Amino acid sequence: MDRKMKVVVAMSGGVDSSVAAALLKQQGHEVIGMMLRLWSETGTEDSNRCCTPESMALARRAAAQLDIPFYVVDAKEAFRRTVVQAFLDGYGRGETPNPCLECNRHIRWTFLLEHALALGADAMATGHYARTAPDSNGKVRLLRAVDLGKDQSYVLHVLNQQQLSRALFPLGEYVKADVRRLAAVHGLPTATRHDSQDLCFLAGGDYRDFLRRNRPEMLTVGEIVDTAGAVLGEHTGLPDYTIGQRKGLGISATQPMYVVRKELHGNRLVVGTQRDLGVDSLIAGDLNWIAGEPPVGPFRAHVKTRYTAADKPATVVPLEGGRRVQVRFEENPRDATPGQAAVFYVEADVIGGGIIQ
Repeated sequence: MDRKMKVVVAMSGGVDSSVAAALLKQQGHEVIGMMLRLWSETGTEDSNRCCTPESMALARRAAAQLDIPFYVVDAKEAFRRTVVQAFLDGYGRGETPNPCLECNRHIRWTFLLEHALALGADAMATGHYARTAPDSNGKVRLLRAVDLGKDQSYVLHVLNQQQLSRALFPLGEYVKADVRRLAAVHGLPTATRHDSQDLCFLAGGDYRDFLRRNRPEMLTVGEIVDTAGAVLGEHTGLPDYTIGQRKGLGISATQPMYVVRKELHGNRLVVGTQRDLGVDSLIAGDLNWIAGEPPVGPFRAHVKTRYTAADKPATVVPLEGGRRVQVRFEENPRDATPGQAAVFYVEADVIGGGIIQ
């Protein structure tokens, strides 16, 4: 990246985005810090980890330390409409949605990118651990990060070529320990701040409580049954459970039992033994292909079915012109869940992904 550019960095008050800004400034680019103010429930505005007063103050101090401009953009309504509503609607369909996918698709890489381009920026950078590279056809490849333990390409598989052509991921070649060290070298106030994996708008609370406050009608008591249909107990509402869950079921059995599936029609929670877990195939829709078009015919890939899940070897079969796919696993994943994403990797390359149906 020899050409000097005007780059907006999406800052969060965390160490990763601060170091991303520092690296770009060090490379000679004109850097602007920009932070989103996101929606929170009334009374929890000071607890949304993405934009608490503390986070905003840290981001502002980091920008001042780097001597770059810093702006705050109000995204509350767009975030509530696209991310929070999709989260609620997903649980209403009996799914386990991943709001980070919708946030990257609609908020960071649409809403914020539009604001960056309006400032005359050539590119936008984030503190995500991922990489991009050109291919032989002039398109942009999305690649796993060097630090596989921190790799975030899973949540970035939703980006299209137009967005990727503007995307910079300065941390893609670094491991987390080096990022911490660089933060200290640059004197950034975020150097020792802990990472958080919580959903930002839950404000440190439990998603079940959030659902009860906002969509109580979906948490209706129903039967817990085994795979043969025998009633074993009573559940507190299907959204309270996840596929593969063992603890907290409140049932007695002669062997460990796990959540196998949730039947929205009939409001039944189906549990089974460990051998009942896992699927040998799945269907995914709402596909995004990184190259802008699906591969011609079936292809072998490693498929990740959750952000924290291990990849599983599989054959991916495009259906309906690539609008959906069937994934046929060689090693059955135990936690493939409707609403989560199935993301396809060929070595380091992200080929695409879609939502498990």
